[in-house]
Amino acid sequence: MTDISSSIRVSASTRIYLYVSLSLIATIVLVPLLTTALGGFKTLGDLRTNPFGLPTEWQWANYTDILFGERYWLQIGNSLVIAALTVLLTLIVSSMAAFAFAHVRFFGSSFLLNYFLLGLMFPAATAILPLFIRIRDLGLLNTYWGVVLPQVAFGLGMSILLFRNYFRNLPEELFQAAFVDGCGYLRFFWHISLPLSRPIVATVSIISFVGSWNSYILPLIMLNSESKYPWPLGIMVYRGEYGTEWQLVLAFITLTILPTIIVFFAAQRHIIAGLTAGAVKS
Repeated sequence: MTDISSSIRVSASTRIYLYVSLSLIATIVLVPLLTTALGGFKTLGDLRTNPFGLPTEWQWANYTDILFGERYWLQIGNSLVIAALTVLLTLIVSSMAAFAFAHVRFFGSSFLLNYFLLGLMFPAATAILPLFIRIRDLGLLNTYWGVVLPQVAFGLGMSILLFRNYFRNLPEELFQAAFVDGCGYLRFFWHISLPLSRPIVATVSIISFVGSWNSYILPLIMLNSESKYPWPLGIMVYRGEYGTEWQLVLAFITLTILPTIIVFFAAQRHIIAGLTAGAVKS
């Protein structure tokens, strides 16, 4: 009886510890977001005297002026195009490469896989000069592709690793039965592996989308036309024009981060399932 009560007591204390820890983490994450969103509803004077509280008078015009302006939607559209192309290419290339590494045995496969995984060690900023020269030589400066292709290249390492672990955890019997029935590699990939891999597809999509959506250095180097600026560069220009009106800057920031928050909450179940799928067996 003593052992049972002690185990219950331990589990209860552990549960309390988890609740407290998660509440603290949630507070640390949510307070800046709520402060930014509420700051967009304030006047400049109210923001300076009451930065963390509710607005004295709700200034809805701070948001509506941005929403009904052309600049916001142009920059959101540019970000969506770049992010969509990045996600699409990353999914296609990484899933096919990971399938080959997971199921096809060929000479040098381990070396080639490790070569791709080396990309996890080098952020895009470390290769920005040779990258700029290569994009310039290809004639892709000031185009969406000049941003998309480097983002896809630098995202392949993590994407291939996630896809490969997931594919290797699919039942081996399913793979063998498909080959007995005459199913080739491509048919097995398109008709069996991918339909069963929706969690990892969602995970890689969200990681690629958020990385592209928040990218600043690559668009800054590759784009020189304001009409092609995504929202991180748009905020830089907007802040230059309204640098003294911080309530407008906070409203603009809130509206630009909303899409990533919505996408994340919509796909969070798939993200968790995809990230934990390869945790036991690799």
